[in-house]
Amino acid sequence: MLTRRTLLLSSLVLAATAAGASGGYAQGSAAQVSPQQASQLIDSTAKRLIAVIDGPGSAEQKRPALQQIIDSVVAVDEIGRFCLGRHWRSASPDEQRDYLELFHRVLLNSITGHLGDYRGITYTLGRPLPGEGGVQVPSTMNRPGQPSADLTWIVADVGGGPKIIDVVAAGTSMRLTQRSDYDSYLVHNGNNVKALLSALKRQVG
Repeated sequence: MLTRRTLLLSSLVLAATAAGASGGYAQGSAAQVSPQQASQLIDSTAKRLIAVIDGPGSAEQKRPALQQIIDSVVAVDEIGRFCLGRHWRSASPDEQRDYLELFHRVLLNSITGHLGDYRGITYTLGRPLPGEGGVQVPSTMNRPGQPSADLTWIVADVGGGPKIIDVVAAGTSMRLTQRSDYDSYLVHNGNNVKALLSALKRQVG
């Protein structure tokens, strides 16, 4: 069964988200993003998200602001290609385009679908450290009446600037988990990318 992962920024909401022919994840050198840059990106992103969550308006009215935040700080297309993994190269150009459009919509829907439940979130950031694949920014998210959640954000250079490429919760990479879910779904559906597209279309309604 295709699971509904929140990924990256949606993990922040719920707790306080170029591949090339190989279907892998291409990024610049982690050294191109300093620990200070990475920490500043996560701090500013959290503040922007919280302002939207705690601000006036319905979830639907908040969608444009959330979309703007996601597009500006998360490497969504690159993550989407990474999550499709080896199946990216077998997909046709039209399927690749449709998949990335749906990936954006699934991410945004998973965020907006829970906004009303996550007001009053606060957070603290730990010391950012360079690591494999990018700078690791540890954080603790606190939701009123709920246990705190520890998340580590991975920030790397993508397209000449720092962007979020992954979030790790309880030692588990969200993008690797999503990739595993998609691969399992496709294996059980004849490695047919169209089957995944149909499932994502049902997910976004």
